Amino acid sequence: MTASLRSVDEKRAAFRQLHAQGCFVLPNPWDIGSARMLQHLGFSALASSSSAFAWTGGRPDYAMELADVLAHLERLCAAVDLPVNADFESGFAREPEAVAANVRRAVATGVAGLSIEDRDIDRPSDLYELPLAIERIRATRAEIDRLGANVVLVARTEGLLGDRRAVAAAIDRLVAFAAAGADCLYAPGVREKDDIAAMVRAVAPRPVNVLVSGPGLSLAELAALGVRRVSVGGALARVAWAAVVAAATEMRGGSFAGLAAGIPGATLDETFETFASH
Repeated sequence: MTASLRSVDEKRAAFRQLHAQGCFVLPNPWDIGSARMLQHLGFSALASSSSAFAWTGGRPDYAMELADVLAHLERLCAAVDLPVNADFESGFAREPEAVAANVRRAVATGVAGLSIEDRDIDRPSDLYELPLAIERIRATRAEIDRLGANVVLVARTEGLLGDRRAVAAAIDRLVAFAAAGADCLYAPGVREKDDIAAMVRAVAPRPVNVLVSGPGLSLAELAALGVRRVSVGGALARVAWAAVVAAATEMRGGSFAGLAAGIPGATLDETFETFASH
């Protein structure tokens, strides 16, 4: 089961080049079918989503085990001819050495990039103290370099998800992570134009990822602010789940009208047949 025509090295080189200039959309699939559909629609790269993947197993975000995530990443990378960025949560460990060991396993799946969060895995509502968070990024950087893997290291701070006013603290963390060797910086929860622009300036020339989870700023507006890449996390999966729930709710009430919105099976078959020939 492989649809990939480009080698892992070629995917990684292409992914790094995407971060060099401009602004690109990095949509988040949740399985092989959604990944292949996004490739078919013309996107240049993909990113996994911890929440979207967890929901496929009927579990909440952050409930999947490391082995499950590694297998998921391997399947995604093999299924498409696009670079895949891994949502690697908090590295599935606390100590820098253990994070590095897990990163080694993630790199082996063929990912072109991976993100490491500063969320405390033992106390999910808290962040790691900054010195430890920095060491975790530094250890990840060292491991990627030791492997000679051209993998884009994305450092994330999760503080804005708990307090949207903590922009200055988030920027301080991103600056520290950039100094520790991160290639790309990411603070999910930043929304205001001025805050985004300040974040971009603070870590320049390193690229910034912005999460878009609903209507708001357009891609053109984000690009004008200097954002290099835009991801959507579990948003596409939530749209899919909403469609299923709406149609199923109508069915439970006796109406099958919601099924009219479905994509024709022949269209899906034709789309996925192009991958079967690889």
